[in-house]
Amino acid sequence: QVQLVESGGGLVQAGGSLRLSCAASEGTFSIYDMRWFRQAPGKEREFVARITRSGGFTNYADSVKGRFTISRDNAKNTVYLQMNSLKPEDTAVYYCNAVLAAPGITISNYWGQGTQVTVSS
Repeated sequence: QVQLVESGGGLVQAGGSLRLSCAASEGTFSIYDMRWFRQAPGKEREFVARITRSGGFTNYADSVKGRFTISRDNAKNTVYLQMNSLKPEDTAVYYCNAVLAAPGITISNYWGQGTQVTVSS
């Protein structure tokens, strides 16, 4: 069982920046593909960013491309989401997600409790 704990959320003005962190309890953190999702009030949870196990590949939702950067430090069992040029529409609860998968199947899938990000206009 992997426990994920997000931190770094808060209230920021439009145009500002925040850095989210997600710390994993699992010592084998490096085997997990890591993602960030978000959920705004009244909306479905949506994909934000993904980083592969070694950090060699990343991809982003179109809505955040060029503004957000995902990274990871496997030595610290932590994944980050640097968010710049924030917009009011980025307001949401941000969730960390760890996935262990093999071709065609998901072996393990863990979620954090979420951290609130609020961007004022």
